[in-house]
Amino acid sequence: MATPTGPRVPCYEAAVARRQSLQNVACTGAGTTTLCMPCTTDVVVAYNLTWKSTNFKTILEWEPKPINHVYTVQISSRLGNWKNKCFYTTDTECDVTDEIVKNVEETYLARVFSYPLDAIGSTGEPPFTNSLEFTPYLETNLGQPTIRSFEQVGTALNVTVQDARTLVRVGGTFLSLRDVFGKDLNYILYYWRASSTGKKKATTNTNEFLIDVDEGENYCFNVQAVIPSRRANQKSPESLIECTSREKVLSTEMPFIVVAVMLVVIIFIIVLSVSLYKCRKARAGRSGKESLPLNVA
Repeated sequence: MATPTGPRVPCYEAAVARRQSLQNVACTGAGTTTLCMPCTTDVVVAYNLTWKSTNFKTILEWEPKPINHVYTVQISSRLGNWKNKCFYTTDTECDVTDEIVKNVEETYLARVFSYPLDAIGSTGEPPFTNSLEFTPYLETNLGQPTIRSFEQVGTALNVTVQDARTLVRVGGTFLSLRDVFGKDLNYILYYWRASSTGKKKATTNTNEFLIDVDEGENYCFNVQAVIPSRRANQKSPESLIECTSREKVLSTEMPFIVVAVMLVVIIFIIVLSVSLYKCRKARAGRSGKESLPLNVA
């Protein structure tokens, strides 16, 4: 099995011993790697700590995959206390959503501790790596929105956007993106004639669009969530495309129509076959009776 690469620190047991002044440990340094003579294994500390967050669902990820050690994660707000998460895990990710949704406008810091398997439970602090700061309100990615309904009447096209639900909860109720961001959250509508590729767009800080279109023309459109006040992660992925085109509706309904017609035809054939069989049987019975000789008194 390959040895994990990454920053190394002296064995945890040796570090504990030095802090407690219980023994003298002879070490030799070579660049960023330090080898401690009384220990058998150096600790590979975590690196590339990364926050992955969408609609406030937040995972802390890091490297490398452990071989002879395990990890424990701690998270804290700027002025809060450290809280332990994901104890002695061999995973390289930790779900910290339940902590950050308590206050999504707070700034958080996490750290990942590395424990050699033979030093779990030892006193003293093992080596760890700090993450960058993370502010959910400013940094969580916006998930793909959905179009709840749409209607085209004459020259008016009305489109309603469905807010995504988050894991932010108040009074036992999960809040939507609109509940969390309020007027900071905008939606962009991209729309175009079904027969062309030239796109137009409209923006709203509500969930409703009412735009003027050409009467008698079919339109296709999709939406995108955006927070203009952000420096980064401003926009979500675009939603799936919807169309007012009757041809599109027919194309999606066509398989069901074909199946329904086939079922009707099959039922008709079965009923007709049964009826013909009964008629033939009845006719054959009458023919048989007519061919019998009359009884002579």
